[in-house]
Amino acid sequence: MGKARRKLRTRAVAAISAVSALGLVVGCGGSDSGGTGGGKKDGKVTITMGLFGVMGFKETGLLDKYMKEHPNVVIKADVAGDEQTYYTALQTHLAAGSGLKDIQGIEIGRAKELSDTQKDKFVDLSGVAGTDHFLPWKQSQVTTADKKVIGLGTDIGPMAVCYRKDLFKQAGLPTDRDEVAKLWEGDWSKYVDAGKEFKQKSKDDKVAFMDSSSGLFNAMIYGNSQQFYDKDGELIYATNPVVKDAWKLASEAATSDLTAKLRQFQPGWDPGLANSTFASTVCPAWMLAHISEKAGPENKGKWDVAKAPKGANWGGAFLGVMEKSPVKKEAQDLVAWLTAPEQQAYLFKEIGNFPSSQTALGMPEVVDAKSDYFSGAPIGKIFSAAAQEIPDEQVLGRKDGTIKDIFSQGLTLIEAQNKSPNEAWKTTDKRIEKAAG
Repeated sequence: MGKARRKLRTRAVAAISAVSALGLVVGCGGSDSGGTGGGKKDGKVTITMGLFGVMGFKETGLLDKYMKEHPNVVIKADVAGDEQTYYTALQTHLAAGSGLKDIQGIEIGRAKELSDTQKDKFVDLSGVAGTDHFLPWKQSQVTTADKKVIGLGTDIGPMAVCYRKDLFKQAGLPTDRDEVAKLWEGDWSKYVDAGKEFKQKSKDDKVAFMDSSSGLFNAMIYGNSQQFYDKDGELIYATNPVVKDAWKLASEAATSDLTAKLRQFQPGWDPGLANSTFASTVCPAWMLAHISEKAGPENKGKWDVAKAPKGANWGGAFLGVMEKSPVKKEAQDLVAWLTAPEQQAYLFKEIGNFPSSQTALGMPEVVDAKSDYFSGAPIGKIFSAAAQEIPDEQVLGRKDGTIKDIFSQGLTLIEAQNKSPNEAWKTTDKRIEKAAG
């Protein structure tokens, strides 16, 4: 990896950490600073973009490439590292009907709210030519009840399990990634069983099997079509067997002393990576850059990646075009180009943003990708397979991100404050009712 790319990956990691406090992690980027859309003048077309995090379009030179190929086009992109700040500004501009960019980034945790409440402000992209290459479940996340598509997909976060070969070995567990995957094949409860075996046989009682119970909880729920809401937008978390089973198993991991009590991206987690205080973590594709950065060069080759028990997705974003844009056609062309298979494969190669394009998943840059840091793991094949396992329809809710974060806080009550699972559930339930009821 070149010096420039290392710096870019570092910026991506920093951006991911910044937005993760919301439980919303994305691979794409922007902040609307209050400017307006572009326009046409003297034969030139100006297109404005509002992005957040590290979506990669500006950082990898894709926007420059597009302008070089289209000399009459000028692209002005505002990028904010903090998605919460970006979204607050976007909501303000949507309510006012002014100050919007021609193209706005949409984080997955906001997709349902915008689809339900602001669809008329976005151009319907369902008829844009050459955009039938996305994974079905990706585009369903920004498709309204009347089949309007308010955005085109950028990255996704298919999940696997990252593990430390050396720590597995000292506990008598297999280290080969295929053998490790067989330990928990098809069932997350087998992952917890492997943790109990690790705890029993480990020669170092200071090393936990996994980082946190909340990571396990997230992985379990994000592999299902319905999670916190049903198709009618009603909250179902309290009765949904998927959520109840995930809570029960995550609570079991927490009360069995299998976790390091370190919530992902919260204080203590990065030092945990550097100091080898846990042997495994559930990891979406974008997390690999963060692990390699924070675990450091001294742990290169000690980490590996194994298939998760079940395919799931955490994270992702979209690009939408605003209905009032004076350059709607040109903005649609740009969005279609930026989200095309070739550009998605390029972004994966450059900064690790995993493609939402089914076509891109079959390209050599993706399917043949391996990670030197993670022991040469075939990450392209592993994460592509996980992406294909996700149900074609993913039902999102308006407060998905908020609810996910509250559940993580609830599991922390068990891990860090010794609350019983029942007590923690009651507290979690009350918090969700207040925030999203």
